[in-house]
Amino acid sequence: MPLDSVFVNDETQTSERIDAERIIPASPTAIFAVLTDPDGHVAIDAAGMLQSAEGSPATAVGDRFVVHMDREALGDYPLGKYDVTVIITGFEPDRSIEWTIEGTIKPPIGHRFGYELEQLDSGDTRVTSYCDWSTALPE
Repeated sequence: MPLDSVFVNDETQTSERIDAERIIPASPTAIFAVLTDPDGHVAIDAAGMLQSAEGSPATAVGDRFVVHMDREALGDYPLGKYDVTVIITGFEPDRSIEWTIEGTIKPPIGHRFGYELEQLDSGDTRVTSYCDWSTALPE
């Protein structure tokens, strides 16, 4: 299942949310299983920042897991290696998952990441990945 390419097709942007959409030849259930698994986040990270993860798969809003990061992979900001805690803020099985992160920046920025899944008649799934800044702290 080539989920590592989810971010590259049909990118759109509003003032506070950036979306990218792709059709994936897999069921929403199979994709959702990857998205709820901490190791799944590492597996689909096309930027190379996510190094490893610890924790149980998410099952509800409020669940948390830790991701070990390396910002040097992007070469844009010298943060080095650090950890973030992923906090699930939205959870609808086989349809959507959303989270925010707590990490080295205090207070946390407050932006959210997520995926929306839509079953297509073909059996494929339309996957929309997004980053939403509407809840980010002004500073």
